[in-house]
Amino acid sequence: MSESNPPEARSYHHGDLRRALVDAARRLVESEGGSAAMSLRAVAREAGVSPAAPYHHFKDKSELMGAVAAEGWALVSTAVFEASQANPGDQLAPALAYVTFARERPALYRVMFDNARDAESLPFFGLAGDGSPYAWVREALDKERQNAGGYEVELGIAAVWCAAHGLAEMACFKQFDPIKESLGGERPFLEAVLEHMGVHSHRRE
Repeated sequence: MSESNPPEARSYHHGDLRRALVDAARRLVESEGGSAAMSLRAVAREAGVSPAAPYHHFKDKSELMGAVAAEGWALVSTAVFEASQANPGDQLAPALAYVTFARERPALYRVMFDNARDAESLPFFGLAGDGSPYAWVREALDKERQNAGGYEVELGIAAVWCAAHGLAEMACFKQFDPIKESLGGERPFLEAVLEHMGVHSHRRE
């Protein structure tokens, strides 16, 4: 088989090289538990392309990780949106969807936050238009504050987001295992903690 037609050429001309690289990087992040030891060469190998291929779309590893982080925020936004749609006006459902995503995909979640720290705007807060993750969360979290002045809505969203993020970070602590067992598993534990934080279900029986 000739070496004159490298895999990256085929991918690049079909317009899917960037997608293939982001997917490969995300797989490596999740399989290896993070991005610290990952290289562009490893991503290229995972995607089945040459070591030079990533440089068609990314100047360095940091830029590629930014694309992986954006993918993660899109995924968690979809999870929050679907929970919000299924449970209109309910604070608990979208918060639980967020925490569950973070618990099930911790390595990707860490990359998401590592890349958000120095961003001009936070992932949800920077998308305030209709149909954005911000709008979905805004509607689902606290309808009664929508006509409030100042920063009341944003503060409400920040409070719930901080609660969800803190729980996502701490839910793995082994000291909580007896409580989880007594409550019937991790999900009831997450729900109970969120409710104690003031994130309540608005669903009516």
